[in-house]
Amino acid sequence: MSAVPMPSTFPRRGTFSDNPDDYAESIRAICAQRDRWLDYGLKAGPSDRTAAESAVAQLYRRSGYQEPKFVWVPSPPAAAALITARTLTKNASVAARIATVLSDSRHRMDQRIDRRRIEWPRWYFHQNPNVRGDREARITIATRSPEDAARAGISPDPIIRRTVRNSLHTSLFDGVATAVRSLAPHPFGSITWYGQQEAHRVAYYDIYRSFDLMTFGREDNELLDVQSALVESTGWWWAFDDIAVMSERPTVLHAEPLPDPVHGEVRLHNSSSPAVEFVDGSGVHVLNGTVVPAWVIHDPTVERITVERNVEIRRSAIERMGWDAYLDRAGLRLVDTDDDPGNPGCTLQLFATPAGWGDEGRILLAVNGSRERDGERRRYGLRVPGAFSSAVDAAGWTYGLAGADYGRLLRRT
Repeated sequence: MSAVPMPSTFPRRGTFSDNPDDYAESIRAICAQRDRWLDYGLKAGPSDRTAAESAVAQLYRRSGYQEPKFVWVPSPPAAAALITARTLTKNASVAARIATVLSDSRHRMDQRIDRRRIEWPRWYFHQNPNVRGDREARITIATRSPEDAARAGISPDPIIRRTVRNSLHTSLFDGVATAVRSLAPHPFGSITWYGQQEAHRVAYYDIYRSFDLMTFGREDNELLDVQSALVESTGWWWAFDDIAVMSERPTVLHAEPLPDPVHGEVRLHNSSSPAVEFVDGSGVHVLNGTVVPAWVIHDPTVERITVERNVEIRRSAIERMGWDAYLDRAGLRLVDTDDDPGNPGCTLQLFATPAGWGDEGRILLAVNGSRERDGERRRYGLRVPGAFSSAVDAAGWTYGLAGADYGRLLRRT
């Protein structure tokens, strides 16, 4: 198999202008490229086996190994079974070598980015003399859109780091990859490459070169092209000395935007069937980003909720059933109820936890201060210490306030 060059699929852009509006437009273009990488990370359907095998073969050769035999499996759980059955982890020196090659390349590119030290216009700080320093910049980047951060005079480096690398890491690596890992009954015992869910790394460096913000060395550019091909073409894969195990991408992948995302983050969610499913039928159920057993979606019951030890799964099951239905069926004892001073027109309710939950805590039932996408305001339950007998005191505790101070709030969100 020949080593065919794999140029970046994204167009090159000119250097950024110091005009605030033009600069913001460039950042908007970066966000558009980030979203294209996100689409690759969320893509479902058959892998491009030719492109994937060519890319992996190049990594073997660059690491000093011969091209491997490729074994394709329908899913990561199938890969785990194959790797265990064939005891492939006994011959995995190539995996460590490939990992070193890629890590060294990232280190070189990070050093180049760290040395850039481009002094961007500080007109914002001239106009706002009370706003200075990295802390203000971090707050601006975290809470405002990337375009607004650009107009505020913040340099592209922290914006790109937050809106590209961190955003994609949250959506794909922390989100999708973590959910898929829950399908494997045992650790693989070898380095796992996540293919399409490695987009946070590849996109970060590719955007620097695509927008002419950084020039990398030839070897690093070529390795970046190889990794780009893997993100675009395949799912997870594993390297062993003679064999490369390649997993197909999911056949189904359902995601939704995070509530009020500033940087385009998404989370897995499907309320009727697995959020991620593979061609062999393996899949994982996820509600609003929380991995849950199938019963949470298809048959939540008070009995199952009572014996469930995982707090997030328990919460998801209750919300799936509905708090009103759960309170009625579970027969929770009402400790206190009061008007919510931070949410006019709404009520706080404090309940004792069921005996089967194994603690003496309380459940504070409140109404969200913000509306959901469907216009409704969701009721939700919060765990609070068992010492509380006042619903207002318990609500204040969730905000780090005394009940009297919480009572003086005009409105919470």
